[in-house]
Amino acid sequence: MQETPQEAATREETARRLERAMGTLGTAATVSMERHLPWFRTMSAENRSWVGLVAQAGIAAFVDWFKHPGRGRPAITGEVFGTAPRELTRAVTLQQTVEMVRVVIDVVETQVTELAAPGGERQLLDAVLRYAREVAFSAAYVYARAAESRGAWDARLEALIVDALVRGEGGESLQSWAAALRWSSTPVLAIAGHMPEEDPELLVDEVRSAARKARLDVLAGAQGSRLIVIVGGTDEPEEAVLPLVGHFGPGPVVIGPQVPDLQSATLSARIAVNGLRAAPGWPEAPRPVLAEDLLPERALDGDTEAREELIETAYEPLGRAGSPLLDTLTAYLEHGASLEATARMLFVHPNTVRYRLRRIAELTGYVPSEGRSAYALQIALTCGRLRDRAAAKES
Repeated sequence: MQETPQEAATREETARRLERAMGTLGTAATVSMERHLPWFRTMSAENRSWVGLVAQAGIAAFVDWFKHPGRGRPAITGEVFGTAPRELTRAVTLQQTVEMVRVVIDVVETQVTELAAPGGERQLLDAVLRYAREVAFSAAYVYARAAESRGAWDARLEALIVDALVRGEGGESLQSWAAALRWSSTPVLAIAGHMPEEDPELLVDEVRSAARKARLDVLAGAQGSRLIVIVGGTDEPEEAVLPLVGHFGPGPVVIGPQVPDLQSATLSARIAVNGLRAAPGWPEAPRPVLAEDLLPERALDGDTEAREELIETAYEPLGRAGSPLLDTLTAYLEHGASLEATARMLFVHPNTVRYRLRRIAELTGYVPSEGRSAYALQIALTCGRLRDRAAAKES
């Protein structure tokens, strides 16, 4: 609706009064925010300064828009929020922005009588309310854009971190990337599995959502046919990863060992990936499976760390305990786990064999009479003997 000459004259006079009062209004708005908004008082001086500039820009943009009603909707996004750095959206939430707008509007409303020309109170008040609504819509738009941009940037950082961990790269870059994502969870472990036939970005979002429901911190990344997930903040690996297992594709899901922090997660990621590569050697493996339970397959697949761990945990303790234990284990495995056949081979009583087998279990953690443990012990004996032969040749 077009204004009458009288209404136009009133608007012009009110606009002049507003222009003269802009500085005073900005100061009053800042004082009011300090009084009524506890979060504003705890902000850094720099951020308070930026918020003050946003308030000043909002008042100036309102005055300019009020002077020219024919422009239609005010261009708030650029004129008001464009004055602040993008980082301010991290320091001030959308809810806090709405609270700030409310405080500024209250300041203007309390001074409508002094600011408006005679007879222009309703005209100014209506303009203030309409402008406040536009500011709220624009704030929501700004925060939505910031969240979208931040989400894309965070996803790229996640992919970089996961890729660096799998490649065994750490250092300052990894620390700075993690700091940008505000990652501080400990301890940490890596999970490796296959990618399902699904869009990688959507899949990673689903993994994050499942992790949030399980109250876990995760970093996820798709690497070709593999899905790698870094999990932080849990002391129960097998229980913690269960909500995430369903998001992996068919096949094994391997849990790497726990490490103290993200910087050390290169070890967990490497072992998890090596375990995934060797897992087909144990088709009946549980899902998920600990990489430690895949030591025999990993050793046969060329994993040096797995071979050395098997030797250290199974072969060397038996060697230090003396040849009777090694001889008993060798005979027991070669004779199909038969106590009687082993006793005859060694010329001892079956009870002696039983005692030695218990000692072997105590020293190594592997029970020779159990199929899976017997397999691990057999691989450990083979690896240990081959190492001893190589060492003898070198000497």
